[in-house]
Amino acid sequence: MPNSNAKLHSNHGGGREASRRELVSRSLQSAQHCLENQDFGTAYAHYLLVLNLAPELKSTVKETFQFTLFKWAEELDSLSRIQDLFNCYEQALELYPNDEVICNSMGEHLFRMGFRDEAAGYFHKAVKLNPDFADARENFYRVANWLVERWHFIMLNDARRNLTYLKAIEGAVHSGSKSVLDIGTGTGILSMFAKKAGASFVYACELSKTMYELARDVVAANNMEREIKLLHLKSLDIEIPEHIPERVSLVVTETVDAGLFGEGIVESLIHAWEHLLLQPK
Repeated sequence: MPNSNAKLHSNHGGGREASRRELVSRSLQSAQHCLENQDFGTAYAHYLLVLNLAPELKSTVKETFQFTLFKWAEELDSLSRIQDLFNCYEQALELYPNDEVICNSMGEHLFRMGFRDEAAGYFHKAVKLNPDFADARENFYRVANWLVERWHFIMLNDARRNLTYLKAIEGAVHSGSKSVLDIGTGTGILSMFAKKAGASFVYACELSKTMYELARDVVAANNMEREIKLLHLKSLDIEIPEHIPERVSLVVTETVDAGLFGEGIVESLIHAWEHLLLQPK
């Protein structure tokens, strides 16, 4: 005799699936109707419902969803509803976390609002996801020109300065300083000097998100990503053993410029001496 309870459960499950499909179909029709009437906010809400109910449709509705998101974001921007705008992009990136077009668009809004460091992070992610995405590359280079101080380029092209630092770091490492902390690493050049000199452990911290991402790329390009631990942190926030396992035997930095006091480098060095650097016996 057939199990009537099992049959009832099967019918109930089939009914729920039919209801889901019906709701998805109606929501898609409503979204299209809203787009035709340029009601982008309501259309966006319908697409959110569709994508949450039917994630299998992500690839099918992707381009239309992007268009709806961008149009709705423009309206929110014009109405100065900034938090709502960012909430929409966060929702979109939860649905499409690896979508370079949405990342790039988010970066453009952040850049226009003055959040240049955050914008650079989204542009950089977009380029990482699709190196051939010309708009994202152009945006990243543009924001980098704002964020990367000109003295970085001057320093990197100062062969005499670099050689002096290299010799000093080599001398310290060869004298027994085997663990190194680079404060304000910038492009990561001093960290790489330390590693090439033979340091066993090299840690580098950088507060700027843009410079941190740049250092990651430079270090990776030199095949040292597993040998240098990069921290997106202010040196004052570094804790042992949460961020580095123990005190280091050498601290290096090149942050002596017009931003000396604004960067808090004096406090950073005092903190490093008291909390992060091995004390002489």
